[in-house]
Amino acid sequence: MPRNFKEAIIFTCLMCSMMVLGMSIWNLIVAGQFSWAHVALGFIPGFIVAFLLDVVIVGPIAKKIAFAILSHINPHDKRWMKIGAISGTMVLFMVTFMSLYGLLFNRVPLSLPVYGRAWITNFVAALPLNFLIVGPISRFILGHIQKPLPGEDKVEDFDDDDELPTII
Repeated sequence: MPRNFKEAIIFTCLMCSMMVLGMSIWNLIVAGQFSWAHVALGFIPGFIVAFLLDVVIVGPIAKKIAFAILSHINPHDKRWMKIGAISGTMVLFMVTFMSLYGLLFNRVPLSLPVYGRAWITNFVAALPLNFLIVGPISRFILGHIQKPLPGEDKVEDFDDDDELPTII
């Protein structure tokens, strides 16, 4: 888990880049339009939109909701519950916004049924992608970049993690 602003930016870049890549591939396959050229064309704009949404709108809201839910949880159980609550709320909000972005980016005429199908299609892929692949890989990479804080023997000592809501 990120412990400072620099680590939070690194973690956000890792998460956004891998989620945009995975979801771009998924949506192109579902649409029957997969090619690496299409993935490359949509990656940078998708990453920029996802990163800005994560940092400015979705991240703060999702974290506020997640920490409100977790305020009554035993502190010993918080690490994995925090990961689950934040990841779950992030998936819900990012799928909501990025489904709309994908439809607009591809100039698909908007209607409630079209948006609903896009949302469901994206949610079905984003949830396992986030929880089973991208989240663990991002946490693994961040854990290897992090250095122990003064007084810590190792990185990621979550015995006392009450400060995490202010960092992540």
